[in-house]
Amino acid sequence: MTPQPSTATRPAPPRPAPAPTFAVISGAQVQRALDGREKEIVELVEATYRLHGAGDSVNPPSYFLRFPDRPTDRIIALPASIGGPVRVDGLKWISSFPANVTAGLPRASAVLVLNDHDTGYPFACLESSIISATRTAASAALAADWLSRNRRRPTRIGFFGTGLIARYIHTFLAGTGWTFDTIGVHDVSADSTAGFCGYLRQAGTSGHAGQVTVHDSPEELIRASDLVVFATVAGAPHVTDPAWFTHHPLVLHVSLRDLAPEILLASANIVDDVEHCLKADTSPHLAEQLTGNRDFLDGTLDEVMAGRVTPPTDRTVIFSPFGLGVLDLAVGKYVYDEAARTGDLRLVDDFFHDLRRYG
Repeated sequence: MTPQPSTATRPAPPRPAPAPTFAVISGAQVQRALDGREKEIVELVEATYRLHGAGDSVNPPSYFLRFPDRPTDRIIALPASIGGPVRVDGLKWISSFPANVTAGLPRASAVLVLNDHDTGYPFACLESSIISATRTAASAALAADWLSRNRRRPTRIGFFGTGLIARYIHTFLAGTGWTFDTIGVHDVSADSTAGFCGYLRQAGTSGHAGQVTVHDSPEELIRASDLVVFATVAGAPHVTDPAWFTHHPLVLHVSLRDLAPEILLASANIVDDVEHCLKADTSPHLAEQLTGNRDFLDGTLDEVMAGRVTPPTDRTVIFSPFGLGVLDLAVGKYVYDEAARTGDLRLVDDFFHDLRRYG
């Protein structure tokens, strides 16, 4: 007869895993978590770019949901996973409906779902238009810093497009120590221009804004600026003359489709991720189609930060960021952790209901 182990040596049954929780984080909570943290968020975005450059991420191609009856509208899915200290998976689901602007609504709306690294369970859904704008602006401010380190720091900035993204980029530049002697503004919408100028006047009370000039033409704006920010909703290139850039400005080509391929081919080009950026008829993608190669690309922002690529001082330098889902995850997890730390986390009771395999 085989002896039975005593209760003292019998292994304990596995402890049941804690029931997963699910939180919904509103835009107001997101705003509270991020407000005034520009330097901290830019550092987080830099660390995330470095993790992505080191291969500690999964960032598959974005998926574009388009509509035959609404060709200007789209909804984009950005799945991603990031390691390092963040350790989170997830998905941003962001829509772009340009006609919203005429109805008084922002063009873009979004949610972000965060999934647990170990179980895969989603643990939060966050309003994400603010997160998306924040990571976009932080990326632009980070690029402006690194791409101007070996040249005279720009003091004349021009904003081509004056919507929410332009406002966030200016906020992040001001919040990370940038000051400007002049701020140029150009937009096809007089209302947008007036609203943005009102924001700049208000920001000027904090000492961050210089003299504001509204330019009647794109050429005037570009020639008067040594840092140009493109933040439009353009679906195809509309700036076509390389001669406008003979003073070799630094260009933050955030909206990705403003510049004709010929302008990129006459410039040094830095992207956030090569494979992502050369898709969906972006200006870099059109340049690749025109030339049949990628020789016009000088490198990625991560390669600049690592010292493997040095932007030239005698050519226009263009930064074209596609916008990586890993950045949304990093900023979203920061917001979640901040809400949890301050006791502002709102859990949905019984969101996961049937958790027993056999009832």
